[in-house]
Amino acid sequence: MNTKNIQEIVDLASAYYGSCVLFAALDCDVFAKIESGAFDPSQRGMRLLADACVAEGLLEKKDGTYFNTPASREALVPGGKADLTKAIRYNRDVYPAWGKLSEFALTGKPVERPEIHLGADERRTKAFAAAMFARAMGIGRSVVPMLPKMSGRLLDLAGGPGAYAILLAQANENLNCVTVDLPAISAEAAGYVAMSAVSSRVECRAGDYHSDEYEADSYDYVTIFGALHQESPDDIVDILKRARRALKKGGRLFVLDLMTDETHTSPKFSALFAVNMALTTKNGWVFSDAELKSWMAEAGFEPLETRVVPPPMPHWIVEAVAK
Repeated sequence: MNTKNIQEIVDLASAYYGSCVLFAALDCDVFAKIESGAFDPSQRGMRLLADACVAEGLLEKKDGTYFNTPASREALVPGGKADLTKAIRYNRDVYPAWGKLSEFALTGKPVERPEIHLGADERRTKAFAAAMFARAMGIGRSVVPMLPKMSGRLLDLAGGPGAYAILLAQANENLNCVTVDLPAISAEAAGYVAMSAVSSRVECRAGDYHSDEYEADSYDYVTIFGALHQESPDDIVDILKRARRALKKGGRLFVLDLMTDETHTSPKFSALFAVNMALTTKNGWVFSDAELKSWMAEAGFEPLETRVVPPPMPHWIVEAVAK
C-alpha cells in the first residue's frame, strides 16, 4: 500500500493546480502558439501561465523563450503524433463535477445528468464524441495489434464514434463491422466513418445495447471497448448474454476496459476513474477482471486470459469464447 507522508498530503491538496494549468494552456492555445512561433509572453497572465507550464514540465524555458517538450509537441499540439487535446478537454468538461464529490458521497447519485454528453446537449455531445474518438484512436493503435487476425463479421457494441471499428477494419481487409451506439453518438460515428477509407465495410447502427436483439448466431466476433464501466453487474450480464446470442458458437468476445484488481484500489488511475464515472453516470464504477470473468461465464462464455494494454492508459483486455 502506498501510504502518504505529510509532504505528499500537502502536495495532493494542491494537485488540482497542475490540472488547471494544463486545461487553461490548452484553452489559450499555448502549445500550438509556441510551436508556430506566435506565442507572446509580454502579457502578464500568459507569462505566468507559461511559467507554470514550465514548473509542471509541460514546457521548457531558455533565456526567456518558451519551447514545447517532446511529449507536449506530440500530445498537446493539435494534430500531433499522439494528440490528446480533445481527450483532455473532456476531462476539463467534467472538472466541475469533481467539485461536487462530497455531494455524491452523501447521496450516491451522479451530480450531473448523464444524458448531457449523449444527445441532450449538442455541444457537449459533439465534444464528448470528439474526445472519445481521439482517445480511442490512441488506445486502439496499441490494442488492435494485440488481437488475432480477423475475417467475417464483427459486432462492436457501444462503439462510440466508431474509432475502434475503423481501426479493426483497416487492420483486417476481410472483416465487416457493425458498430452500435445511441442515435446521437451513432450519427457522430457515421461522420467519422464516412471520412475513412473503410466506409464500405463499417456500418453505423443506431441502437441501445441494453435492449437490442441482434441477428442470432451471425457474428464471428463481438467487441465491447470502454463501455461496461457505466453499467451495473446485472446489466453487464444481460448485455453479455445478448452478445452471446449474436455470436456463432466458438466466436470470440473481446472486452477492453479500465479494470482493477480484486481490492478495487489498484491500479490507482482505475480506482479514481471509478469515482469519475459515478459522478457522471447512474451506475458508473470500475470492476475487477475477476468479476468480469464471472459474468462472462454466467452469460455462456469461457473466459481466457487478462492482458495489459501498453501505457499510457491502464486498460486491460479480456477475451472469451462463446460456448
